[in-house]
Amino acid sequence: MTVQDSVAVQALAARLRPDFQLGVASAAFQIEGSLAAGGRGPSGWDAFVEKPGTIQDGHSPAIACDHYNRTAEDVELMRTLGIDSYRFSLSWPRIQPDGTGPFNSAGLDFYDRLIDQLLAAGISPMATLYHWDTPLPLEHRGGWLQRSTAERFAEYSAAAGRRFGDRVAQWVTLNEPVSVTLNGYALGLHAPGHDLLFDALPAVHHQLLGHGLAVQALRAEGVTGTVGVTNLHSPVRPASRSVTDRFLANIFDLVLNRVYADPILLGRYPKVPLIAKPWFRSMGKISDADLRTIHQPLDFYGLNYYYPVKVATGRGLGESPAGTADAMLKMPFHMAAFPEYATTGFGWPVAPDHLGPLLRELKDRYGAALPPLYITESGASFPEPEHVSGPLPDTDRISYLASHLGHAVDATAPGGIAEDVELLGYYVWTLMDNFEWAAGYSQRFGLVHVDFESQERTPKDSYYWYQALSRARKP
Repeated sequence: MTVQDSVAVQALAARLRPDFQLGVASAAFQIEGSLAAGGRGPSGWDAFVEKPGTIQDGHSPAIACDHYNRTAEDVELMRTLGIDSYRFSLSWPRIQPDGTGPFNSAGLDFYDRLIDQLLAAGISPMATLYHWDTPLPLEHRGGWLQRSTAERFAEYSAAAGRRFGDRVAQWVTLNEPVSVTLNGYALGLHAPGHDLLFDALPAVHHQLLGHGLAVQALRAEGVTGTVGVTNLHSPVRPASRSVTDRFLANIFDLVLNRVYADPILLGRYPKVPLIAKPWFRSMGKISDADLRTIHQPLDFYGLNYYYPVKVATGRGLGESPAGTADAMLKMPFHMAAFPEYATTGFGWPVAPDHLGPLLRELKDRYGAALPPLYITESGASFPEPEHVSGPLPDTDRISYLASHLGHAVDATAPGGIAEDVELLGYYVWTLMDNFEWAAGYSQRFGLVHVDFESQERTPKDSYYWYQALSRARKP
């Protein structure tokens, strides 16, 4: 690291509050591998990857990062990194293979060991209950299109709370319900592979109901940690000032952001313009009792920020942030580019300057109902080699992380654009390269390079940058 880099790290570290948490995030399905080990049942994603053409280059998650067998090595990487907290997900089918009925003692024991190893390393556990791996038997019954899945999720959440509630510092009920709905049920790009477009909206309500029931279940079990939820939020901008562009951007803002946050934080769904109500008919009539269940008091709200979205009138090429979907060709709008920004390996705009305005919009929209925030995911993939012989000079990732963290901290500091937002921490996506869903192993987000043939872990320059940042802010 150069002197200039060192000075930049010191300056950024000086802007962090003493209690500000630095962490990394991961997801069970993307790193654990050992899909059949220890009594783990199949998930909807296991079935999805078996369908020809669903995963780039036919990559398999069967081994992934082999984290199931290399937990101690990965915890040591985190200890050396110097982070405060590790956000990981519990695999529902590893804990409850059928999504109902008996719980798997081997799966519970695995997470017991992980949590204990984290605590021994001085790392605070943040456990996500659901990061997209629905037990396959529940998916066969309709998955999140069915109300019963929310009820089963509450039973599983209660079991997790009973087993781990004395040691987990923070609980996240759902990760990105918007991605599950849009990519999995509306566009067919992710599991379970449905292309229902607006008819996927029941999956929104049932996930939110599952969230509310899970919050109740955790608190009924007396967990000692704080409880929240995480969603992807993107600022949505019209491509022009035309009436149609602004109208369609508003509709996309509803389905991308507000149909999730409004019920959770305000206890009501957003009002839909009259002309757009036919698109939302599949939601049906929502009971006040359901809204009360969804609208649970939360200790924090998790924000995953990756990119802004620009909406333009007219059919496009079927492109979405997660890939190209035939279903998008049926919509009267498309995603427009931000030519003024560089892009990541996924083609996402690198736009840290949209993060502050997004925080401002959230506070303006929800006011006192907005809990303290964590940025629970922030990171980028860039083209990188499959094999390395030493630390990878991933300067683009360092720049990405420094600029996004810097914008978030400055926006919420006194005098910042969102100074009334309480920002508690920042979690890098992700600790190590992993199985990146439909993109397979083609998109590398990690601070640590993984050779998927040998499973060798090699910290990148970004790992050492984050390590230096962590050390610089501590006495």
